[in-house]
Amino acid sequence: MEERIAKATAKFIRVSPRRARLVVDEIRNKPVNQARAILKFMPNKAARFTLKVLNSAVANAVNNFGMREERLYVYRAYVDEGPRLKRLLPRAFGRADIMTRRMSHITVVVREIEGV
Repeated sequence: MEERIAKATAKFIRVSPRRARLVVDEIRNKPVNQARAILKFMPNKAARFTLKVLNSAVANAVNNFGMREERLYVYRAYVDEGPRLKRLLPRAFGRADIMTRRMSHITVVVREIEGV
C-alpha cells in the first residue's frame, strides 16, 4: 500500500532556524486540531508562520488527495536553514562587525491515521 502524505513548505522566513525549531518540536506527531490549538496560543513569531504552513498542508491533503481532515496528524515537521543576510554594524575605532540575519525553510508533512 502506498503512503499517502501531503506536504507544505514556507521558504525564506525571517526567523532564525534555532527559534523556529523550538516551535516545530511542539507539534510533531500531534493531531492537526491539537497542533493548531498549540500554535494559535504560542507567543513566538515562528508560530504564526508554522500555523500557515500547517493549514496549507491540511488543505493540500483534503483537496489534492481526498483525505479527511479529522483523521490527519503531523507526520513530520522540520526547519532547514535558509540563506543569511549579512549587514555591517559600526564599532569603535572605525571598525565594522558583520551581523547575520538568519532565514528558515519550514516544512510540515501531514498523514492520515492508519486503521481507524
